[in-house]
Amino acid sequence: MAKGHRSQIKRERNETKREIRPHARLSNARISVQKACFVLDAIRGKDVETAIGILEYSPRYASAVIKKLLESAIANAENNDGMNRSNLYVAECYAGRATTMKRIQPRAQGRAYRILKRTSHITIVLDEK
Repeated sequence: MAKGHRSQIKRERNETKREIRPHARLSNARISVQKACFVLDAIRGKDVETAIGILEYSPRYASAVIKKLLESAIANAENNDGMNRSNLYVAECYAGRATTMKRIQPRAQGRAYRILKRTSHITIVLDEK
């Protein structure tokens, strides 16, 4: 059996699992996971300058959101970890499902159809070459 209080045990466990590479997370982005993954698949593994170029000229709505998140991750790498921007690349990027807002659309004969407005958690992890 583990020694210490439950909160101490959790704190120690979480510190060992914490991401040490520079990253940025966006919680509850108002975009579905599928639509975000189309854009994330395009930048995965690319260096940051190429990734920003792809996001700049992508016509999808998610590209603007992800571009802002990528620039935040780059700023974290430069300011917090002292990394050089020219050596950075997108090591990981993924989107996970978040809460779903449930809305109602009135239909004929007193019926109501449900509209699901999906949200997602988007994460970008950078690394040096």
